[in-house]
Amino acid sequence: MPAEPDYQIEPLGPSHDRSAFYSGVTELDQYFHHQAGQDAKRRVATPFVLVNTSGSILGYYTLSAYAIRLDVLPNAISKRLPRYPLIPATLLGRLAVSGAARGRRLGRLLLMDALHRSWRNTAEVASVGVVVDALDDAARSFYLHHEFMPLLDHPNRLFLAMATIEKAFRPR
Repeated sequence: MPAEPDYQIEPLGPSHDRSAFYSGVTELDQYFHHQAGQDAKRRVATPFVLVNTSGSILGYYTLSAYAIRLDVLPNAISKRLPRYPLIPATLLGRLAVSGAARGRRLGRLLLMDALHRSWRNTAEVASVGVVVDALDDAARSFYLHHEFMPLLDHPNRLFLAMATIEKAFRPR
């Protein structure tokens, strides 16, 4: 999914100034300032940044491989899957928008890019869906609004089936 003309979404690199980014959520800011680069180097998570034409970071998200227990998926999804104890998924580990850029629907832009990238990668690495852990009620509402559903073991751990994502992005 291409970014809008005034924005570019790209992998986090050494040229990106992470120190100026503040979302207002301490956990997300601390991670981005101190851990995101290490996670990328160690291949634990891949951070992507949303930058404007001047190179300022307006938001970020991370993706990584994940395994989800079959028994925590909603029955409507699990009944269509093989009876393996663990099923491959994609973890959308973090997603944050700069406090200065709030109100521009950039969270949605980042989410759609993450979902599109996750779907596109299933051609090479299998994934039944995307999992997120909502940090608070506002984040939970955001993901529920975008069709994620709660997993059975944790109300703030949410899931969106790859079949649903594919319907949104598959060429018609």
